[in-house]
Amino acid sequence: MTAHIRHLEFGDGRSGRAVRLPGVGTVVKLRPIEEPEVTQLLRLLWDPEASGEFESFGFRMDKVSHLERRWREDRLIGDDASFLAVEVDGTCAGWVTWHPTANSLTFEIGIALFPEHRGQGVGTEAQRQLAVYLFDTTPVHRLQAGTEVDNVAEQKSLEAVGFQREGVLRGVHFRAGQWRDGVMYGLLRDDLPQGESPDQRQ
Repeated sequence: MTAHIRHLEFGDGRSGRAVRLPGVGTVVKLRPIEEPEVTQLLRLLWDPEASGEFESFGFRMDKVSHLERRWREDRLIGDDASFLAVEVDGTCAGWVTWHPTANSLTFEIGIALFPEHRGQGVGTEAQRQLAVYLFDTTPVHRLQAGTEVDNVAEQKSLEAVGFQREGVLRGVHFRAGQWRDGVMYGLLRDDLPQGESPDQRQ
C-alpha cells in the first residue's frame, strides 16, 4: 500500500492541491464535504460494510444526527472535530478527521475510506495531505493518530507519512465484544528539518 508514497514530501501536496499517485495514475485531493455526500459518508459511522473491521463500533446514530446538524451549521469544519472529504479521481472515497486534544497544541487525526478505495495508497496520501494542511494553516505543534495493534495497514500508512510509533495503549478500544490494545503515533512540527515549513519539502 505504501510503495507509491514518498516519505514526508510535503511540497508536492500543498494543502488544497490534488496529487497524482506515482505508478497508478490515481488523483487524490482533500476538500470540504458537499451536501449530496453527507448521507453516504455517514455510513462510515454505522454500516459495518462501509466502515470495515477496525472502525465498526455499532450503530452510532446519535453521532450521525449530530454531524447532520453540524454540517448545516459549519460544514463540519470548526473548533470541534472537523472532517474533509477524500476525493479520488473525482469520487468521494471517504473522509479524514481531526480534533484538538485537551490543554495542548495537538490534533488527533483519523481516516475512514470506503472498501473499494483501500489498499491502493489513497489513505497514505490523504493523511500526508492532512498533515500538510494542518501544519500549513494552524499553529499546531503535534499531530497524533491511534489505531489498533492488529491494523497493520494503517500503521504502515502512518509510518510512510513520517509519524513515529510512540507506544502501545493497553485495552483502549472496545470492539466486537473485546477490549483491544491500540498503538499511538506522533508527528511534531519539529520533526521537519530545521528552518523548513511543510510546503518547502521537496
